[in-house]
Amino acid sequence: MTLTLPTPAQPLKIGTRGSPLALAQAHETCARLMKAFDLPLEAFQIVSISTRGDRVQDRALRELGGKGLFSKEIEDRLLNGEVDIAVHSTKDMSVEQPEGLVLDTYLPRENPFDAFITLDGRALADLPQGAVVGSSSLRRKAQLLNKRPDLQVIEFRGSVQTRLQKLKDGVADATFLALAGLNRLGFDDVPRVAVTAEEMLPAVAQGAISIERRAADHHIADMLAAIHHAPTGQALACERAFLAKLDGSCQTPIAGLAQIVGGSLRLRGEILRSDGSESLSDDVSGAISDGPEMAVDMATKLLERAGEGFFDWK
Repeated sequence: MTLTLPTPAQPLKIGTRGSPLALAQAHETCARLMKAFDLPLEAFQIVSISTRGDRVQDRALRELGGKGLFSKEIEDRLLNGEVDIAVHSTKDMSVEQPEGLVLDTYLPRENPFDAFITLDGRALADLPQGAVVGSSSLRRKAQLLNKRPDLQVIEFRGSVQTRLQKLKDGVADATFLALAGLNRLGFDDVPRVAVTAEEMLPAVAQGAISIERRAADHHIADMLAAIHHAPTGQALACERAFLAKLDGSCQTPIAGLAQIVGGSLRLRGEILRSDGSESLSDDVSGAISDGPEMAVDMATKLLERAGEGFFDWK
């Protein structure tokens, strides 16, 4: 079967959020497809789509609902044929796709860890008692308060550029940003201290770009297969199975990281109470092919240890 490729007359339409980082991820996807099939830039069209999570900036994400905040409108456009594929930050995605859609293509993962950001580049341990840290992530808030209950954590939303400006305006003394976002945007001059896995595990799927398509579009599936990074897919299958068993979302204090080391897969996972008062974690290794099963087993054991009401908001 001959693969049908996009042309300037019939470009492949790529749906994405309109933030600078989301657009950078869409352009990376475009560049990889151009290289894989020797196509001109004009064979692609990037379609910026506003999502509810982008539009509502005056409320905490948990107040808006945890799933689909940064994807539903894009997925609607994908389902009705207005775009051909959708490019997402995988950490924002639900573990279940709407009927008719498939999330099965992943680009090589960027650095999955967080960066601790202050204007003077100081580390978390150097923050004075009572300092103010801005974050909209329940995971980061819980992890931070678990280690430094003396700190104040305030709601801090917006693009990377917006959050950096808030620091300059004195809204907070520090914040966290994903290293992947800083790297993809070329923000090499932003003072940061990389956060290690031992200090704070990242969000499930952090640093990974995923591409969603219609399940019936087999020619799109064949195209995307050329840029799919199998090791990233294997690691994320493990992490997302962990998240699914915990019934988590981007608004649940859950952290997880799967890494392929040699011929085996290592999974580290953590769940926290929302106020940071308790943290439960585990660390297991096994065969790469057993990743999802290993993740479900870890999640089951953590839930048993946690007991009822562990994730209740405090």
